[in-house]
Amino acid sequence: MPLTALGINCTLKPSPAASSCEKLLGQVAEELRRLGVTCDLVRAVDHAIAPGVTSDEGPGDEWPALRRRVLAADILILGTPIWLGHPSSVCQRVLERMDAFLGELDDGGRMAPYGRVAGVAVVGNEDGAHHVSAELFQALNDVGFTLPASAVTYWVGEAMHKTDFQDLPATPKKTAQATRELALNCVHLARLLQASPYPPRE
Repeated sequence: MPLTALGINCTLKPSPAASSCEKLLGQVAEELRRLGVTCDLVRAVDHAIAPGVTSDEGPGDEWPALRRRVLAADILILGTPIWLGHPSSVCQRVLERMDAFLGELDDGGRMAPYGRVAGVAVVGNEDGAHHVSAELFQALNDVGFTLPASAVTYWVGEAMHKTDFQDLPATPKKTAQATRELALNCVHLARLLQASPYPPRE
């Protein structure tokens, strides 16, 4: 069956402001589409995601609609800038809302994201991409997503400088290679899980 993917951009900038995270996620989406995957991108800050750890925090909460899109996709790519050495506050809120998956089990005791693949895209002007990706890896795995080998693509600029990823005249070769590898491995794993789902826990 055809695969689908959703990229969530956790930039602090609402649309249509330029976003380095959007640029890198767009490159991931391009690689996925080359592999035959239908891919959509969404900017989390454009939606009223209420604070909380349930799947629906009541009137005005736009997370339930985003949650449906997350669960409808075979592959989730979570993108975040680095702020103060950590994922953005927007990214943290998205992860907090996914906490509800821990208690939302099917008849086999599996969390809703079981069988879905996740990858990460990180941008920033300081070192810290490994630390940020480690935080996201653990959180995504905790709530039931499966991560492939080389599940991250990233770019970080020189410390104390102001160059953004979106300002680069060309994407660095290593980042482009990591983006292609992320897409290839996500698609490979998603196809395997589609053909052979996780067994029930109960």
